[in-house]
Amino acid sequence: MHTSTSSEPLPEPTIIPRSEHPISRKDIDREALKVMYRLRDAGHIAYLVGGGVRDLLLGNRPKDFDISTDARPGQLRKIFRNSRIIGRRFRLVQVFFKGGKVIEVSTFRTRSEYDDKTEDTAVLPSNNTFGTPAEDAFRRDLTINALFYEIENFTVIDYTGGMEDLRNGVIRLIGNPRLRITHDPVRTMRVIRHAARNDFSIETETWAATKELCHLLDLCPVSRLRDELFKDLKGTTVERWLRLAVDSGVFHRLFPCYRDMLPADGQSMRLLLRLGAIIDRFHRQQPESLPEPMLLALILLPYAIKRLDLLTERKGAEFFAYSRQVRAALDDLLVRLNIKRMDKEVITGLLVNVITFEKHSHRGSWPKKLQRKSYFEQGLQFFQLYREGAGGQKAEVIPLPAKKARRKKQQSTTPQEAKKPAKTGRKYRPGGRTPAFARKTKGGVFGLKRR
Repeated sequence: MHTSTSSEPLPEPTIIPRSEHPISRKDIDREALKVMYRLRDAGHIAYLVGGGVRDLLLGNRPKDFDISTDARPGQLRKIFRNSRIIGRRFRLVQVFFKGGKVIEVSTFRTRSEYDDKTEDTAVLPSNNTFGTPAEDAFRRDLTINALFYEIENFTVIDYTGGMEDLRNGVIRLIGNPRLRITHDPVRTMRVIRHAARNDFSIETETWAATKELCHLLDLCPVSRLRDELFKDLKGTTVERWLRLAVDSGVFHRLFPCYRDMLPADGQSMRLLLRLGAIIDRFHRQQPESLPEPMLLALILLPYAIKRLDLLTERKGAEFFAYSRQVRAALDDLLVRLNIKRMDKEVITGLLVNVITFEKHSHRGSWPKKLQRKSYFEQGLQFFQLYREGAGGQKAEVIPLPAKKARRKKQQSTTPQEAKKPAKTGRKYRPGGRTPAFARKTKGGVFGLKRR
């Protein structure tokens, strides 16, 4: 693997000719090719970069086709009228096409954080400037994500040894792993994500740094951790991700409640992994078929069974009090993830009603009273997932009701309706607004005297 510091000249890239790689233009999105050819015709360098190149080399269909160029954002706006500039920490250009398709174009950039000799240990330093293709490659996270594909000669450009790691099935951070993770602790999550998704091994130094420094995730914004977590939970390799997340300690930073449970508690660990395997099967059958609150409820289920006594039957006031107890506990259990209050209510309902569905599951049909409940479909789906995870009958995908869109107030269509004043929610008072001072008292409002 190539390594370099900012004080040393960057190495020359390895060029992989068309005959030695499987990428074909027919596998690349038409709009992405249009952007690259237009940049080339305007005299600029344009490469397909990042995960798109990695996925094409692995024979997968990329989710996104990102492009990097030497053109600055202002130049890109002049070349692509159908575009806009976004971003605060670093500006990107989004190019829009019919059908809502968006191609993101970034300018090659450099950051000193890949410098192995730097003494700057601040998390997410602000040094963020335009650079060369080589500098752009070395500022990326993983070697397998630092490969470029160019359309002039249809070659793959490799500055960091990513092709070799891709062939060998290795996840490796570029540069000094400890410094790279110190600058951005979320890289620990990306390391295990790509290892899980591709069933790759993790390079020794990268794995050691991931385990040692995962506690720095506590310094990251909770909304960022939440977004990164759902990228993993919505995929089809959740079981492998759970194994790596628990072994590395990343899981315990996201869900502190499990620190003294996993992997020591073998029964809870086995249930968690079985639930992960079921999530994988569901997402392979129907991508993102399980909503976010249900995914979190599944992750918390082993803890709730063990520590919150979830499977004890309760009735009436006792059940209501227990529901509030679970809801209060979720504030602590999900403190690192900034989950919406409404989603916490849904998670509470899914967890506490497991025993309700368990009680009626041996009958031939579900009670009509239960079927009329607003939570019936989601609760039944969650119970089936739990039942299969516990070794019972195989769960099937249940079509969940779509979220109701807010109905907009219909516009007035007749002249008579149009003349009516719009209701503002305030009660009409003759004589205009309420006076600022009382009329019949010596003192005014807030104790101010009337003149």
